Order: sequence, then C-alpha cells, then structure tokens
Amino acid sequence: MKTWRLSALALILALAALSLQCGKKEEVSEAPKEEAAPTTTYQPTGDEGAIVGVVNFTGQPPQRRRIQMEADPVCAQKNPNALSEEVIVNNGKLQNVFVYVKSGLEKYSFPVPAEEVVLDQNGCMYRPHVLGVMANQNVKIITSDPTNHNIHPTPKNNPEWNVNQPPGSDPIIRSFPRPEVMIPVKCNQHPWMRAYIGVLRHPFHAVSKEDGSFEIKGLPPGEYEIEAWHERYGAQVAKVTVGAKETKQIEFTYAAGQAYRPGSLRLMPALVLPCCEMGRASISKR
Repeated sequence: MKTWRLSALALILALAALSLQCGKKEEVSEAPKEEAAPTTTYQPTGDEGAIVGVVNFTGQPPQRRRIQMEADPVCAQKNPNALSEEVIVNNGKLQNVFVYVKSGLEKYSFPVPAEEVVLDQNGCMYRPHVLGVMANQNVKIITSDPTNHNIHPTPKNNPEWNVNQPPGSDPIIRSFPRPEVMIPVKCNQHPWMRAYIGVLRHPFHAVSKEDGSFEIKGLPPGEYEIEAWHERYGAQVAKVTVGAKETKQIEFTYAAGQAYRPGSLRLMPALVLPCCEMGRASISKR
C-alpha cells in the first residue's frame, strides 16, 4: 500500500510539472532585422564635392623585412629583393590605408560599375596590396608569374572560395555580394602573399598612395563619417560635412607602437574629438 501511494504521488507531481511547462510561453529570439534597401538611385546634379587628405605616421616605423621566397625558386628569381608590405612609410606618410565613406549615404543606391577591378599576382606578390570594389562588382584576378598560385579570400560576411591558378591560365572572375571591410586574401602556395579587399555598397573609397595622399570624388553634399583602415593599426574615423561643389581636407595620423583598433558598426558621438584647427575634420581614434 505504501509503495502504491508513493507511486501515485510521483505521478501527480509529474503531471503538475508537465502542466506548468505546457503553460509556459516559449521564448524565441527575434532575428535581427536587415536594413531596408534604399529606394532612391542617386543621380549626379553637378553639385558633387570631394574629400582629399593624407595619412600621417609619427614615430619610428617598423623596419620592412626581407621576404624569404626560396621555397619557390621561380618567386626567388623573379623577385629577389621582395620586402614586407604590412607597414610602408615614406617621409612620415603611411601607404596602403583604405579610406571610405562609412556612413552618410544610406538613403541612396548606386549602380554597380561595369568595369572590373584587377588583382594581379606579380613577383609572387599581390598587386595592388589593398583595393576596393562595390558589392557585386567583378574582380578580375590575373597572374603574371610562371608559377602556380591559389587565390583564397577569407571573408566573414561573404562566401569563402579557394581557386587554383596555374601559370598562363585564364583570368578568374569573382564578386562579393555583401559589403565587408576588409576581406583578407591569401595564397595557399605562398604564405607571404597577402591582399585586402574592401567591399562597399557605394563607390566612394580610396587607398593612400606612396605619399600618403588620397582623394574621394563625386560625393553628394552631406554629412559623412570617413573611416581609414590599416591592416596593422586598425581604424580611425573622421566626421566631415561636404557642401555643394566643395572640397574638404582631412588628415589621419597613425603612430608607431599603437595597438590595433578595430572598426565598429556605429561611431559613438562621445568618441569624436573636437577639431583644434579650422577647416579640418574631427577624428576619432579607436
């Protein structure tokens, strides 16, 4: 009898627990909402402005190291004096910084350029080292080397692919459907080979030249956040207002020994430092 009563009590408790579970509302996490696509295609008016600037570098830059290519005799023979490209500084100016409009164009859409952006493999190095494209714009990958290459982008928001390209083969044509800054590109055959591709939903970007200069032309009048990205030192942001037919000048400054500062989806206004010089944009260093 005692065993029966215990069994009956256990059954009652189990039914009560089941009833509570059935009455509890299931918690379902809501999927993040995608940003609505802009409905207005921008039409040039003749009032477009521009942003010009320079990327400075302070302190002693790291010494560029010699790249050991002896593992592939073809590479070693073609490019015997190859140097690393992570940090290239000339007279206090930093090269290969990707500068682009981070925000301010959300209400507009822009046609994808029909022309391809070329990425060459020459001397067992990627040329250029840093480049920008629009989402869905074709990247034409060619090889000028008499040796085998593997082109292997490793994106986070786009499909990853890895394609072999023997010497003398046809160009490889690929595109990236979603914006992403930046996509690293490597070669599985030659581990020193690196390139970086910035993919945007608009065409407003530039890469700092040997003298650190850059230019972004054809901007609609408006307020913008301009981000500069470097592979070792990371991101900085400047706020700038471009008037009709106006050319605004901004500067970014990186320093030797500073830590990598990753970019962010949003710029917090509290991080924007007031500018101390008339006509210059304020810069946020993160």
